[in-house]
Amino acid sequence: MADKKIEFGTTLRSVYNIAKLAKQIEDLGYDFLGCGEHVSFHGETANGLVSLSVAAGATERIRLMSAITLVPLYPAALLAKMGAALDVASNGRFTLGVGVGGEFPNEFEACGVPVNQRGSRTDDALEVITRTWTETDVTYEGRYTTLKNFSLKPLPIQKPRPPIWVSGRTDAAMKRAAKYGDGWLPYMYTPEHLANSIEKIKAFGEEVGTDLSDFTFALYIFSAVHEDNDTAVKYAADRLSKQYAQDFSQLVHKYALAGDPDKCKARLQEYIDAGASAVFVSSACPDDYIDTNLEMLAKTVIPAFR
Repeated sequence: MADKKIEFGTTLRSVYNIAKLAKQIEDLGYDFLGCGEHVSFHGETANGLVSLSVAAGATERIRLMSAITLVPLYPAALLAKMGAALDVASNGRFTLGVGVGGEFPNEFEACGVPVNQRGSRTDDALEVITRTWTETDVTYEGRYTTLKNFSLKPLPIQKPRPPIWVSGRTDAAMKRAAKYGDGWLPYMYTPEHLANSIEKIKAFGEEVGTDLSDFTFALYIFSAVHEDNDTAVKYAADRLSKQYAQDFSQLVHKYALAGDPDKCKARLQEYIDAGASAVFVSSACPDDYIDTNLEMLAKTVIPAFR
């Protein structure tokens, strides 16, 4: 269906049995394994860098993406070190996914970080990360970080540095992606939203003089695939309605990948036509169907885009 190979990823669905789940996802042929995080949230959550470290030891090929690291909650130099260490531990398979968070102010308060500084702290951290991943003896004077002849040893394996993908929905996030990023990973997006954000990021890239020729425009989308179309739609509607505490029955077709394999392939093609070259699928279905959903995607949908 697609003119070029589209890369696919999915996320760890649990904070438990990480090694087993990571190997299962790699064996299904996914290109990326992602893991999100919160310090504290409504339910159980992981720390992305810790969980991906476990996954690194259980896998050999799959790329590991922190999807998404809440960057402003970390001291910038510490996050740079943790990312570099994970790249070394995984033999050069790490991608840093960047987000500013803020939807759960409790965790910001607990970490001593004002919520209204999350954007500026993230930009400061990205300056620190990009420099310390590529240089030694770094001197930097930022709003939140001061470095004097600072070096990370060892440097990351990937050269010039591990990729950085930026998530978000705002113009500020798009500018951040254009200035610091190698990829864009929005979620709850329609194909039209995606196409519009791609245009904006390319324009911002021209403004700051960055080369976006190898930039990856991606998409994070909730999914439910079933041989019976109505069952898949109900799975997604029920799961997302509960997760977001609102009625998703009329929003499923707008924001999720839900339906039988043919419907899902057709919808995915709309995103690819809009400019997506990578897709992260996150299961929006009952817990006892998640394994089947990932297998259905891998065997009945993804091959059309290889």
